[in-house]
Amino acid sequence: MSAHPLSGSVVAVLGASGALGSRLARGARDRGAHVVLVGRDAERLGSVVAGAVTVVGDIADAGLGDRVVAAATEHHGGLDGLVNAAGVVAFGPLLDTDDAVIEELFLTNALGPLFLLRRVVPALAQRRGFVAQVSAVVAEQPLPGMAAYAASKAALTAADKALTRELRRSGVDVIDIRPPHTETGLAGRPLAGTAPPLPQGLDPDAVARQILDAVESGRPELASTDFA
Repeated sequence: MSAHPLSGSVVAVLGASGALGSRLARGARDRGAHVVLVGRDAERLGSVVAGAVTVVGDIADAGLGDRVVAAATEHHGGLDGLVNAAGVVAFGPLLDTDDAVIEELFLTNALGPLFLLRRVVPALAQRRGFVAQVSAVVAEQPLPGMAAYAASKAALTAADKALTRELRRSGVDVIDIRPPHTETGLAGRPLAGTAPPLPQGLDPDAVARQILDAVESGRPELASTDFA
C-alpha cells in the first residue's frame, strides 16, 4: 500500500453532499487536492466547495463512473483518487422489510460501487491512484434488525478486500473503512424502519480527518477498532 499525498491530486468524492462526504471533500481541498463532487443533489453539491467541479448522479446508475472520469479529465487532466462516502440504511426485521428496500440497500451500498469501479479503475491505474470506500462497523459485527443493511456493507468490504489484491498489479490501492456509528444524521433518514437506541456517535469531522490521514499515510484499511 502506497502513501497518496493529496496536495496537487485530483480526487472524486461520492456522497459529497452528505455530512461525511462534504467533510471529506472540504478536507481533501484543504490538503491541496482538486475535488470533483459527486452526488444526487445539485443544489447541495454546489455549496460544499466553491468552484469545484460537480457531477450530479446516483451511484446506482451504471454509467456514473464514465461521467466522473470524463469530468475529472476535462477539468483537471485525470483522476488520482476516489472516495466513496455514499450510502443508505434501513432498520427492522428482515421479514418486515420490503423487497424494494433490500434492493436499494444493495444497489447503493454494494452493486453501485462495483459498477463505478469498473469504469473508474482504468483512469486511476494511469496515475497509480487509490480508492477509499466507507463501509461500516456492521460489516464486522452484524446486528439483529439490520440484516439487509449489514449484508450490503459486508458485501462492500468483501469486494474491497478482494480488490486490494486484484488491483495490485495495476498500482491502484484500495482502502476499506469501517467506522462505528457516526453522527451524520443517516440513522434518522432510513429507507425503512426506525433506528434502535444508539450510543453517542463519533464526530464526523474527526472521522473525515482520520480517513484522509489513512489515504495520505498509506494504510490499507481502517477497522472499527482503529477509530478513537
